[in-house]
Amino acid sequence: MSVCNREQLSIVRDLAYTIWPSTYREILSSEQLDYMLHNFYSVANLEKQMDNGQVFELLFEDTNAIGFVAYELNCNFENFSQTLTKIHKIYLLPETQGKGYGKFMIDEIVKIAKSNNQKGVFLNVNKYNKAKFFYEKLGFVISKEEVIDIGNGYVMDDYVMEYLF
Repeated sequence: MSVCNREQLSIVRDLAYTIWPSTYREILSSEQLDYMLHNFYSVANLEKQMDNGQVFELLFEDTNAIGFVAYELNCNFENFSQTLTKIHKIYLLPETQGKGYGKFMIDEIVKIAKSNNQKGVFLNVNKYNKAKFFYEKLGFVISKEEVIDIGNGYVMDDYVMEYLF
């Protein structure tokens, strides 16, 4: 994985526009999918997320970008007194899933978190996303359910999952 600079945010956007339809087509309406992609993955919005503390990293297979992650150190989580890292985004191209890349990405974030004296990592996952089972296999546990209003009449219906060390 390599840290993404501002000029590479268009790669993140392009990956999201390729990955999201196959990931969410059975969970979200096409209208909500379009709304979320536009609001979360325009380059301008990715720049704002970066400015607000998210670190973006790209994963390459040879010279091809195949996935990305965004995380934030020292992220507040409820009233939890420990220092945690939030994984805001973690996505791989569908054809690369099942090759160990997802586990590699999580392992790298855990290393980064530990090296920054974090006590664990957490993330949100849609309640109907099969990735939930992947996270559970890696040791994440559901800590709560959360419904987040994202505007335009849409919500994200998620589990918050944590992995403490």
